[in-house]
Amino acid sequence: MQHQSLNLLSAHIHFIDTQLCLIHIPLAHYQYYLQTVLKLLFPAPLDTTFDESPRPRDPDSSFSWANQHPFLNVSITPIECSIVCSKQLAHELFLPAVEKAPDVFGGQSDHATISSETFVVISVEGEGLEAGQRVLELTSPLALAGISIFFITTYFSDYILVPSRSRSQVVSALEDRGFHFEKGTEAYVNPSGHHHRHKSSTSSTDVSTPLTPPPATVSELQSRTFALLKRRQISPQVKPDIRLVNCAGRRDDPNSFSADELGLQIGLTKCLIHQPRFLSLTLTQQEAASLLLEKQLLSNFGSQNILLGSKEDYLIPIMLDLNPLPLESSGIVCGVAGKLVGGTEGERLMNAIEMSYLSTARAGTVMVDEKDLDRAVAALRAGENSIPAN
Repeated sequence: MQHQSLNLLSAHIHFIDTQLCLIHIPLAHYQYYLQTVLKLLFPAPLDTTFDESPRPRDPDSSFSWANQHPFLNVSITPIECSIVCSKQLAHELFLPAVEKAPDVFGGQSDHATISSETFVVISVEGEGLEAGQRVLELTSPLALAGISIFFITTYFSDYILVPSRSRSQVVSALEDRGFHFEKGTEAYVNPSGHHHRHKSSTSSTDVSTPLTPPPATVSELQSRTFALLKRRQISPQVKPDIRLVNCAGRRDDPNSFSADELGLQIGLTKCLIHQPRFLSLTLTQQEAASLLLEKQLLSNFGSQNILLGSKEDYLIPIMLDLNPLPLESSGIVCGVAGKLVGGTEGERLMNAIEMSYLSTARAGTVMVDEKDLDRAVAALRAGENSIPAN
């Protein structure tokens, strides 16, 4: 069943050449780190990028501030502030502040942390499946191989973060599922099916402890996932008053490029300095800035003509506080997606709930359309209730 399902997905999968760290910042400490976050996003004009290559900052240049990083994600949610950036920038910008934090905040138990482990990011280009089914199809081969992942779906592409030490396992898992390396595109390609990407929504973490042996099916993985969540007393937290809009920076008009770039910077700065309840920003070197943010924040971007995407289609977040689980956990994204989109044997995909998923350092966020909220919550509660109490 899983093999046939994966044949629906024809995609190009690239490893992006960078070493990333994951940073967790408690919400109570957000203002302390705000200037560091802004410096990460908007470095001084003569600053250099993480690879020490100077970048032009000529206002008339078509180079975008949003394309300095191979991969960067800044997310603020009701649970935490989470940052994915290069190891070099994590140590240069954030480590000094992290080391001084105990003197500032005293003996508080929750302090910002920088992952000791590094991660690589996989870019997935293509389309042909609905977003929820795509999450399941992309994560299931890795989850069934016992590989921990973070999943981030942006307006343009899907991104999967995996531990650097697991890279060879990822390649093996992809090859086992029919992908092969194509030298001409420098990508792993699954030639089966048809896949044209439809601009999507944004992202989150895959978490559940390393399973030995890994589950044999998505159904088994789903059962283990909900058993783990129940054992650690992790329940879905619905945020119906937070309405999210999925959008991206505009760069289709060369005549307004500089003005659009400046407007996006100003809008983001306004959002960040007031500590938004929910905002996720993803930057890469190939695409325009991708944003997932509360509807009420749109006013910070003026006329909003600088943003692509529908401003009337709302997503509602369902949060999973994964703080009780170790960072190296695996299977949560796939397990949750399987429950919502009907990815287990015998379930009918025609009743699937359309969803997106955002992984952050210590949380996972499922995002569904307003009309599907009740069904999504019921499906997740059913997953909880299907597990007998210890």
